[in-house]
Amino acid sequence: MKQSSAKNVFITGTLLLTIAGVLTRIIGFFYRIFLSRTIGAEGLGIYQLISPVTALGFAITAAGIQTSISKFVSMEMGRKNPSGAKLYLFIGLVISLALSTLTGLFIYHQADFLSRAWLGDDRCIPLLKVLAFTFVPSCIHACINGYYYGLKKTAIPSLCQFVEQIARVGSVYLMYQIQLSQGKDMTLSITIWGLVIGEAASTLVSISAFGSFQGIRTQLHHFRAYTGNLFSMAVPLTANRLVLNLFGTFENIMLPNRLKLFGYTNSEALSVYGILTGMSMSIIMFPSVITNSISVLLLPTISEAQSSGNEGLIRRTIKKTIESCLFLGFICTAGFILTGKFLGNFLFGNALAGTFIVTLGWICPFLYLSSTLSSILHGLGYPGITFGLNLTACAIRILFVLFTVPIWGIKSYLSGILVSQIVIALLAIVILFHKVSRPAS
Repeated sequence: MKQSSAKNVFITGTLLLTIAGVLTRIIGFFYRIFLSRTIGAEGLGIYQLISPVTALGFAITAAGIQTSISKFVSMEMGRKNPSGAKLYLFIGLVISLALSTLTGLFIYHQADFLSRAWLGDDRCIPLLKVLAFTFVPSCIHACINGYYYGLKKTAIPSLCQFVEQIARVGSVYLMYQIQLSQGKDMTLSITIWGLVIGEAASTLVSISAFGSFQGIRTQLHHFRAYTGNLFSMAVPLTANRLVLNLFGTFENIMLPNRLKLFGYTNSEALSVYGILTGMSMSIIMFPSVITNSISVLLLPTISEAQSSGNEGLIRRTIKKTIESCLFLGFICTAGFILTGKFLGNFLFGNALAGTFIVTLGWICPFLYLSSTLSSILHGLGYPGITFGLNLTACAIRILFVLFTVPIWGIKSYLSGILVSQIVIALLAIVILFHKVSRPAS
């Protein structure tokens, strides 16, 4: 009976997150089409250039803390201690707020240096100055969402996700209309102000839904121990994410530069980069809304099963995850191969985007597998293994960028993406099989 209830909670939570994800991805599709026709492929390339800064900022301020909150909240709820769960959220919020404030100030005041010395384009300076305002609201709703993921209650995170997308796209479109009425063109800064407004709207929803920290006073004598627990998981997770994002940043910055060695002009290189990351990858990543939803709830589910010694549930979950991801992945691969060129032309009016979609379609089974199996490894308490797998994938892609892109162009980079995803998916399966597939003696 208890197992059936847990299964229903998992399915309901996954369904809510999937619905919210599908809705936001659909809105995101139209938004990408809108951007491709207002700022162009080169503008999308510049917009994507600052994404590594966003990822690094989130890695430093909230990513590891959110995951840690989710894990420890699920453990406290398993012990029937809701006040302890709220204390973990409180501690995580305080740490995350301090980090996000410092990160935002640093990016704002060092925007010139970061744009010129790191991103290599002065046009990123005003974008980074605006981006600096996103980190504080982002960390607040990330921590609160982590709390609700730990409770396996996904209604609030789903609503936050939806509201954030609506606010972001709606505000950008409104500012665009105001610009048009004044006879001005769309600017890239407007798109970043949309990010700020979206994060702020999501934060307001999460704060309103959470209410208060009533009851944590009874747990304050655990403050030091809980802080130590949170740090013990958040620090290595944050370090892992930070290293991976630094490698990813290097990859993203080097790709346009290596394309120039292949023979493209600066404008052409940024355009190809924008088509790949801003158009084609948004299509390829659409079905991952399902696996992302599963991944979010796999961590607390596996963690809870491990703490209760339910090895059978862990093995069944791994088996079902592999079967489901492969089934979804091969369907998506077939779909993208058959419709990729049509989608590129129909959605973005760009033939190259369609070519990229067809080629990238082959990564789907391995992409979906690697994300969900990584979440299981986190739930089992093996963040170091997932870090090693992701670092291996980054290293493979960087090697392709450095040594093959100047010779064979962007197509060789697509091959690098495929190879990296195959490697980490297969390694994750082998490692999990070795760790938990055999019955406990």
